[in-house]
Amino acid sequence: MKKFNIRKVLDGLTAVSSSSSSASQTGAGKENDAVPESLQSEHFQLCKTVRHGFPHQPSSMAFDPVQKILAVGTLTGALRLFGRAGVECYCQHESGAGVIQLQFLINEGALVSALADDSIHLWNLRQKIPAILHSLKFNRERITYCHLPFQSKWLYIGTERGNIHIVNVESFTLSGYVIMWNKAIELSTKTHPGPVVHISDNPMDEGKLLIGFECGVVVLWDLKSKKADYRYNYDEAIHSVAWHHEGKQFLCSHSDGTLTTWNIRTPAKPTQIITPHGKQPKDGKKPEPCKPILKVEYKTTRAGDPFMVLSGGLSYDTVGRRACLTVMHGKSTAVLEMDFPIVDFLTLCETPYPNDFQEPYAVVVLLERDLVVIDLGQIGYPIFENPYPLSIHESPVTCCEYFADCPAELIPALYSVGSRQKRQGYSKKDWPISGGNWGQGTESYPEIIITGHADGTIKFWDASALMLQVLYKLKTAKVFERARGKEEKANADIVDEDPFAIQTLCWCPESRMLCVAGVSAHVIVYRFSKQEVATANVQLLEVRMQCELSDVDSPDATGEQTPTQASSVPSSPQDGEPPATDSTQPSAGGNGSNSSADGPRDNIPCLQVRSSPLKQSPGYQVELVVQLVWVSGEPPQQITSLAINSSYGLVVFGNSNGLAVVDYLQKTLLLNLGTSELYSPSEPNQRQPCSPRKARQPSGALCDSNDGPNAAEERCKSPNSVKYKSRRFSKTVANDFGTVSVTPRMSRKISSSNDQKPNPAWRSMSSRKRFYHTHSGAPTSTRKSVKLVFPTANSDHNMNSKDVSFIRSRSSSMTSVDRESREAVCALCFCETFPKKSSDGAPSPCVLVGTTQGSVMLVALSLPPGDDHRLMQPVGISSCGTVARLKGGILTMALLDAAGAVLPASYEPWYDPNASDEEKEKEKSRWRRPASPPSSQEGHDSQFAVLCSEKQAKVLAMPSQTRVHKHNITESSFVLRADVVQMGSGNCIACFCANGHIMTLSLPSLRPLLDVNYLPLTDMRIARTFCFSNLGQALYLTSPTEVQRITYSQETCDNLQEMLSELFTPVETPEAPNKGFFKGLFGGGAQSLDREDLFGETASGKASRSLAQHIPGPGNMEGMKGAASGVVGDLARARVALDERGQKLGELEERTAAMMASAESFSKHAHDMMLKYKDKKWYQL
Repeated sequence: MKKFNIRKVLDGLTAVSSSSSSASQTGAGKENDAVPESLQSEHFQLCKTVRHGFPHQPSSMAFDPVQKILAVGTLTGALRLFGRAGVECYCQHESGAGVIQLQFLINEGALVSALADDSIHLWNLRQKIPAILHSLKFNRERITYCHLPFQSKWLYIGTERGNIHIVNVESFTLSGYVIMWNKAIELSTKTHPGPVVHISDNPMDEGKLLIGFECGVVVLWDLKSKKADYRYNYDEAIHSVAWHHEGKQFLCSHSDGTLTTWNIRTPAKPTQIITPHGKQPKDGKKPEPCKPILKVEYKTTRAGDPFMVLSGGLSYDTVGRRACLTVMHGKSTAVLEMDFPIVDFLTLCETPYPNDFQEPYAVVVLLERDLVVIDLGQIGYPIFENPYPLSIHESPVTCCEYFADCPAELIPALYSVGSRQKRQGYSKKDWPISGGNWGQGTESYPEIIITGHADGTIKFWDASALMLQVLYKLKTAKVFERARGKEEKANADIVDEDPFAIQTLCWCPESRMLCVAGVSAHVIVYRFSKQEVATANVQLLEVRMQCELSDVDSPDATGEQTPTQASSVPSSPQDGEPPATDSTQPSAGGNGSNSSADGPRDNIPCLQVRSSPLKQSPGYQVELVVQLVWVSGEPPQQITSLAINSSYGLVVFGNSNGLAVVDYLQKTLLLNLGTSELYSPSEPNQRQPCSPRKARQPSGALCDSNDGPNAAEERCKSPNSVKYKSRRFSKTVANDFGTVSVTPRMSRKISSSNDQKPNPAWRSMSSRKRFYHTHSGAPTSTRKSVKLVFPTANSDHNMNSKDVSFIRSRSSSMTSVDRESREAVCALCFCETFPKKSSDGAPSPCVLVGTTQGSVMLVALSLPPGDDHRLMQPVGISSCGTVARLKGGILTMALLDAAGAVLPASYEPWYDPNASDEEKEKEKSRWRRPASPPSSQEGHDSQFAVLCSEKQAKVLAMPSQTRVHKHNITESSFVLRADVVQMGSGNCIACFCANGHIMTLSLPSLRPLLDVNYLPLTDMRIARTFCFSNLGQALYLTSPTEVQRITYSQETCDNLQEMLSELFTPVETPEAPNKGFFKGLFGGGAQSLDREDLFGETASGKASRSLAQHIPGPGNMEGMKGAASGVVGDLARARVALDERGQKLGELEERTAAMMASAESFSKHAHDMMLKYKDKKWYQL
C-alpha cells in the first residue's frame, strides 16, 4: 500500500491558491509551453519622463535674461522651467509647501526658491534633471521677501518680523550681519512696521539698500555704516517698489490704487502722486480710492519715454470686470484685459544690469490658468503665439487615449488641417523665451495623444520625442443645436452645463476613422478628409434601448415588432407597429420632471441635431450621428463601451441596457439586444437578479476630494459596486475638472429605469436561436424597441432646446436589487476568430463583448462577399454565447496567434472620401485587409484569447475555449486600466490598480514581470485618464491642467538622459555699461561694494545656530557623483569637469597676464626712476 504524504497535498493546495500561479489544461498547456517569450523582468523599469501642460495653481515666477529661461513655482511646491519650444522641465520640492518667490543666479545655472514653510533651496540647473544643492530652514522667523543682486553671492531675506538676514548662496550659511527692524525705522515710531515687502539695492550704489515695510515706510539703509540714511513715510500700505535705473528716484504702489514717486534725497514728501485708474475730481480734491496696485515696474529706454507696467488699481465701480494689466508709455495708457486673475508679471529687458537703460521688449504675465507674453515693441501690444502645450485645460479633460508608433503620414496630415485653425493677430517676432537645447534621443517614433473635453472638443497632440504640440482640434458640438437664449439655457436640464462632454472615443490610426461617445448618450462617426465639404443634412440614427425588465410598449403576443420610420422616408407601415411618436411633443423644461403635459417623455433624444446645412472644414467630418432616446420618461443610459472597425464598416456600443451594432455605411441599425439576451438560453453563467453583496473596501480606493457628504459611502468601491446613476457635469467639474468619472472603465454610474414587469414575450426570445440581419431599404430587427429616423431638410422632427432634456429621475421606483443586478457592456473588441468551439474552417469576423459582471460573450458577423456587395447586402449577426467568466468587470480583450504575437483587427487603409472618382479608384485599388489568421487544424488550437478584468487575467486557447493560464492580479483592490501592449520584442498586459500599483504580465503565460507601487494616493482624475500605449509608454492627468508621461521600459529609462532637453547652455554675460569719460573722471558711475568684507565671518561674525538649519541637498556635487551612473552620467560629469577646468585655466591665464603686465609696468617705472636720478648728486635730490 502506497504511503499517504500530507506534505505533498499541502504543497499542491498552496500552489493552487497562490495568486501568481498559472493553471494549465491538459494538451493546451503542452502546446503553449512551446510559445517562446522574449520579455523578462529586466526589460521593465518604471520612471517619470516629462510633464506637459500649464502649472497647476501657479504662485510665483522668475526669468533669467541671459539664459532666456522662465521658472514658475506653484502652491503645491512644484517647479516648471521653460525654454524654447520643446524645452520643459519639472521639479518638485519634497515638502510640498507653496513657492512664494524664485530668484535666478543669472547665467550661472542655478535657482533659489523660497517656500511657504520658511525654507530656501538652491537648485542646480546645469544637469538635465535639476536637483537641490543646499537647503536652509528658518526656525524662528517667517520668510516674506528675497532679493539676490546681479552677480552677487549674498541673498537678502526679509521676514515677517521686519528683520533682514543675509545668506551666502555658495555655502548656504547665514551671515552674522542682520538688519533689525527697530534700527531701520525711526525711534519715535510706536508701532511695528509690519513684514518686509520689498528689498532692492540702489542701481548706482550697491552699498545702499532700499527696504519697504508693509505699513508704508520705506528705508534707505547704508550697509557700511549700518544705519538708515533716509526714511520715506506714506499713509497707505506698500505692495511693491521699482527703481529708476539712475538710482535717484523710485516708485511705490499702494493699497489705495496710487503710485508715489520719491526722490531719494527729499524724503519729506513724494515728488508725484498719481492714481492711474482713479476719477480726477474737478475741484482738486483727492481722487476716489481704487483697488490696490499689486505690482509696478518702471523700465527706461534710450530713445523714448519709459514704460510703467502695473497690475491692479482698477476703480471699485468696475464690479465684475476681468483682471487687467496696465501699460503706461508716455502719454498713452493701455489697459489689457486678461481672461483670468493675474498671479505675477515680469518685464523682459535687453540688459541684466540694473544701472543701464533697460530697453523693455516684452511682458510675461502669469495668470491663474494661462501664460501670456505681450510684445511691447508693436503698436497695440499684440501677444506672442505660445509654443508650449498650455491649453490642455482649455476645457476640462474628460478622457484621454495614447497611441505610440503610429503611421508616419498621420502627424503631417493632422498638422496640415490643423494649421488652418490657428488664430491670427499674433506678434510677428520670435518667442522671447528661447533658452535651452533639445534632447538628442535616438528613439524616434510617431506618438499621438487624443484628449476629449467637457465642451465636446477633441484635441490631437503630437507627443513624439518627449514633446507635446497640438495638431488639430475637432468641435463635436457643431453637430448639435445650441440653446441661444438665457431662458432656454435656464430651462434646459440636459446634464447640467456640459451636454456635449466626451465620454469615450475609439480611433483607428490606419483608416483614420474616429468614433466618439458623449454623455448625452450620443455617438458620432467621423471620416478624415483633406477637402472642405458642405453637408446639407447630418445623417441621424435614433436608437431606443431599454432594459429587458420593461413592458412599457406592451408588445404583441408574438413578441416581434418592426421599427418605426420617420415620415420623410417612404415606407409602408408594418402590422403590429404602434403609432409613430411625434418627437416634437413638448417636454419638461426647468421644472425638473421627466414628463410633459401629454405624458412621459418618450422617443426624444437628449440633444437636437442641427437641421441647417453644415460646412465641414478639412479634417474630421461627420459621417453619422447615433442618438439614444428617452424611454417612457427615463433618460437613455450612458454609453459605457465603444468600438469601430473600418474594414467591416461597423460601430458597436453598449450600456447597462445592452448592446447595439450599427452599420455606418448603410446607416442602419443591425442589432439592439439586451445584455441578458447575449447569453445562451441554457448557460449557467446567465445572471439573475439577486440581493447585492456588501461592497468590500479595497485598500487602494478611489477617493475624490469633492464627492460631497456621501463620499464616505461611495468611495473605496469598485466601479461595479457603485449604484447606477446618471453622470452629471456641473460647475464643480469646471472648477475641479476631476470630480466626475467619465470613462466607461471607471464609471458604471448609470441612471436607473422604472421598475417594470418582465415580459414573457421577450423572455421567449432567449430560447430561440438568435440570428439578425437587415434587408436593404427596410431595416428591421427582432428587438422590439428600435426606432430609426432619417431626417431630411424639410423634416418636421425639430425640437426646441428646452425639449431636449436629460435629468436624473426623481421618481424611479427601481429597487436596489434591480439596480445592482443590471449588467452593463463595458468592453468591446473586433477580431477574427472562431465563433464555435469545434470550428474547422478559417476564422471569421467577430465581436468580443465583456460585461461588468465578468462575462465574455462572442458575437459572430456575416459580411457580404466582396466590396461591391457591401453597400447592397445586409450584414448578418448571431450571438454565440459565453466564452469565459472572470471576477470583476472586463477591462480589455485581445487575440494572439500561435506564436504569441498580437492579432490586430482588420482595417481599410485611409482614402479621401471627397476626392475625385479617379483618385478614389486609385486608392481603392490599394485597399487590403491584413492577412487572416491561419485556420485551425483539426484537434489543434491556433489562437489565444487574452482576457483581463478588474481582478484577474485569463488566457484561453481558441477555438477550443479551454483555459490555458490564469492569474489573480489583486485581491484587496481592483484594476482601473488594463491594456495589451507591444514591447518591441514581445507583448504583455499592463495594469494600473486602484491601490497605485502598476503591473505587467507576460503573454501568454501571465508571469508577473513588473509590480511597482507608483501612485499610492489616486483620485478619480487619474483613474479616468490613465492609459497605456505600446513601446512602454503611459500617461495620466496628474492635475486639472497637467499631463504626466511615464515609461515602464528599461530601454527608455536608460536613454532618458539623452532624450531630455538641456536647460543651461554656455552663454557669455553681456558687458557692463560704460561709465563714460566724465562719470569716470568725477566718480558719477555705479559704486561697487565688497560684500565679502561686510557679510563675511571675519567682519560680521557667526549667525545664531538656532535661527536656521542648514540641510545639504541630494543634488550637491558629492551627491551627484554618487548618484549619476552610466555612460551618459560619466560624459556629463566629464564635460562639466572640462568646462570648469577650462574656466579655471582661463581665469589663471588672465591672472598670469595681469601679473606680467603689472611686473612690466613696475620694471618700467623702476628703470625710469633710475635714469632720472642716475647722474644727480646727493644735494640735488
